[in-house]
Amino acid sequence: MLSARALVKHYGGTAALDGFSLDLAPGEIAGLIGHNGAGKSTFVEAVTGLTLPDSGTVAVGGLDALRAPRRARRLIGAAPQEIALYPSATAREQLRLFGALVGLRGAVLSKQITALGEELLLTEVLDRQTGLLSGGQRRRVQAATALIGDPPLLLLDEPTAGADPETRAALLDAVRTRAARGAAVLYTTHYLPELTDLDATLAVARAGRIIARGSRAELTRGLPGELRLRLGADSAPLPERFRARAAGSGGEIAGGSGGEIRISSTDAPADLAAVLAAGCTPSTVDIRRPDLDDLYRSLAATPSAPEASRAA
Repeated sequence: MLSARALVKHYGGTAALDGFSLDLAPGEIAGLIGHNGAGKSTFVEAVTGLTLPDSGTVAVGGLDALRAPRRARRLIGAAPQEIALYPSATAREQLRLFGALVGLRGAVLSKQITALGEELLLTEVLDRQTGLLSGGQRRRVQAATALIGDPPLLLLDEPTAGADPETRAALLDAVRTRAARGAAVLYTTHYLPELTDLDATLAVARAGRIIARGSRAELTRGLPGELRLRLGADSAPLPERFRARAAGSGGEIAGGSGGEIRISSTDAPADLAAVLAAGCTPSTVDIRRPDLDDLYRSLAATPSAPEASRAA
């Protein structure tokens, strides 16, 4: 549904995009993550036609989005990071405007507005001026303007920034529903647990390009997790080979009751078995597997991380 190749965009001497390439399939939710300045928002602007890249290609649903931006935009629903609504217009008027822009009219448009109001918990505020709504309600209205017309490609840039739990839950449910219907969703966020909740594939951006692409399992494979334990009062000392990998929080690594010991491990169950075999008797044990935060930190700390191949 979306295919971007080798996008380059300079602002003066700064490369906002520097060979940015990304594919997105129908029904896929892809989480686009990266530090501020990685090129995420510029990429979204290039796909929607708000920014013309210096070079590269963008195809949306098989259409050349750079040569035929108006036709391509009919396939896209976009919610920018900053709230982009008319404060004096009601939520219903906002949706009528955006619905008309994608070709909806009359009863069909009214039916979609009603349905979106129910889905995004906006029914009671549809006829209030947007400027009088709470921050979470405005977030939901903005998301609704992207969802109206059921576009096959959704570009959601930090859609839950500053949102309350009710807003976040409603928006995540709406994203899952659209993907289940076959829409491709590009979901930009700094809140990594949302991507776990959405079971999203990942695209990690840095310095204007994608440096890793794949599923969570693929990209976290081989990253260290942690074996966390507290040694009992009568425990044998922690084996020497684990001490260099251990970090304490006030506990005695050599033995005796104390604070939690955290051992970096790529195979925590095997390391736990070795600790027990050495005569250590932990009073508590916890295994933490690598997560998206670990992946993010690992890639951010790598000077030139190679692009990970995505499973077919």
